[in-house]
Amino acid sequence: MADTQNTVYVVDDDAGMLESTQWLLESVGLNVKGYSDGRQFLDAVELQRPGCVVLDIRMPGLGGLNVQEELQKRSIEVPIIFVSGHADVPIVVRAFKSGAFDFIEKPFNEQLLLDSVQQALQGSDAPDPDPAVSASTETLLASLTRREKDVFLPLAQGYTSKEIAEQLDVSVKTIDLYRARVMKRLGAERLPDVTGLAVAARLLDPLQLRAPHRTD
Repeated sequence: MADTQNTVYVVDDDAGMLESTQWLLESVGLNVKGYSDGRQFLDAVELQRPGCVVLDIRMPGLGGLNVQEELQKRSIEVPIIFVSGHADVPIVVRAFKSGAFDFIEKPFNEQLLLDSVQQALQGSDAPDPDPAVSASTETLLASLTRREKDVFLPLAQGYTSKEIAEQLDVSVKTIDLYRARVMKRLGAERLPDVTGLAVAARLLDPLQLRAPHRTD
């Protein structure tokens, strides 16, 4: 019997997307179980604790956010990676405020999903502690996932969302979502606060900053 701690549960009402996501995850050796609706998943997961859940936001009947709320009511703590073709900001904000591990826009880059799932199963890689960095700053930066760190540094340097999107080969909308997530995790109200954290952590030389003008 598969170890549920290392099992990825995929919940998506789109049969084609469900099948392709299962195949992708199984192709790298992961244990995968698929469900076509939220209620079916909740009934199956009652006595098991999955390693993580790849959960579609918009589904008929019980949507992804409702599934997330139900899991919390049952005290089932599990990393949830939301996927959606309609990643509007209010939904993303609500998902993260409720403890989502990640939010990936469809159609997604396969490696992006694989990276996120591996991080959810294994935990985020924390940087080696730097004695010169305050404990609070170190904790904040350690809370970022690998993809968030990819956005964090160029954001701190002053790159626009469009420029970061070109660097990472994703959409500007995706970068805007990650940018909002990075600032929320770091408790940053303004972009200069993000830059200040990067400089304090010695991840960024002040001389590496871009000219102080933004278009996004």
